[in-house]
Amino acid sequence: MHICVLGQGYVGLPLAVRAAEVGHTVTGYEPDRARCEALAAGSSYVEDIGDDRLRAVLGSDTYYATSDPQDLKGFDVAVITVPTPLTDRAPDLSCVREAGRVLAEWVEPGATVVLESTTHPGTTRDVLIPLLEEGSGLVAGRDFHVGFSPERIDPGNADWRLENTPKIVAGLTEGCLERVKAFYDTVTDVTVPASGLEEAELAKVFENTYRHVNIALVNELSRMAHTLGVDVWHTLELAATKPFGFTKFLPGPGVGGHCLPIDPVYLSHHVKARHGQTFRLIELAQDINESQPDYVVRRLQDALSRRFRRSVHGARVLALGATYKPGTSDARQSPAVEVIDRLRQMGADVTVVDPYLPVAESSCREIPFATPEDGTGARVADFDAVVLLTPHAEFDLVRLAAEAAYVLDTRGVMAAAPLVERL
Repeated sequence: MHICVLGQGYVGLPLAVRAAEVGHTVTGYEPDRARCEALAAGSSYVEDIGDDRLRAVLGSDTYYATSDPQDLKGFDVAVITVPTPLTDRAPDLSCVREAGRVLAEWVEPGATVVLESTTHPGTTRDVLIPLLEEGSGLVAGRDFHVGFSPERIDPGNADWRLENTPKIVAGLTEGCLERVKAFYDTVTDVTVPASGLEEAELAKVFENTYRHVNIALVNELSRMAHTLGVDVWHTLELAATKPFGFTKFLPGPGVGGHCLPIDPVYLSHHVKARHGQTFRLIELAQDINESQPDYVVRRLQDALSRRFRRSVHGARVLALGATYKPGTSDARQSPAVEVIDRLRQMGADVTVVDPYLPVAESSCREIPFATPEDGTGARVADFDAVVLLTPHAEFDLVRLAAEAAYVLDTRGVMAAAPLVERL
């Protein structure tokens, strides 16, 4: 089939490459011309797609990246994988609307359009379909097919990838569902049919709401445990020995990435705007997790005052990790960056080390987390404090514990020691 994937980011590019690998002819539509040029040159900016995989589908002429909407003509299946960010703390569907308008001109009888972008229930039916119908002059469910299939991409996860993660599929009609399922059966191992569009849309935002609420729960538990003088990390290990009715979540500096800080807000905002009801747990979880970077800064401030009788202002702080999770360069909505920014606003001299984050893509200064002989003139022992924000495997935690004057471990990955304090 001729497959068009609108948006060549962390969701769209893996889908486009996978579809090309299984034999479809794929057009990757990306309005950003610089990205298109990189893709055409065989250079992937998405970590889950290596240059070798990209070059293989380019070489076989099964994949083509373009910023020209006319290249969408004649598609059998078009999948929309554009961002759905927050603007002024409210859902922003402008990219979905723009994709719908661009695509509508090329919708032909028998074609299938699928939305993958995370959003609130009702978006496919109330936002996308009217745009497609207006621009094409056709009727959804009769002349062409429409569906929703939520993305479940976890950047950097080598175990659960696009092809082996169960894929929820939904359609406007039974016929639409059959067409949507038929496509995804070619690129994923398991498809899970949903009874309707709204159920599939709600399932996606609830998956991330579940994680968001439980992370907020353990973040607040860690604060209470610290006040009580109880080791929260050992407490969680003990609780996790229960073989039923418990799922282990861990505290941290906050939540980040493309999903958790954003997706639950889509649900709570939609319920309040449309029905005047408050999703109290989501709003409470949002308050807790958004305040977690401030809590990390307060803990570091207290430690500097208690241990060294000095303030954050003027202190030399080494921040390890700036991305939102280990093993990836993704710093979107990263709580680590928020911690770093707050420390600098308070007058701390913060040096950031993140092997996955180039200086050009951040406001962070970098030095190698290396030995005194590396020529940089900076050593771990030269800093008043170290705050471990993202535990990349490249960090030598044993040497860190041996050389640092003080470490605040926000991820609980280091053994407790006199100079190491866990959040």
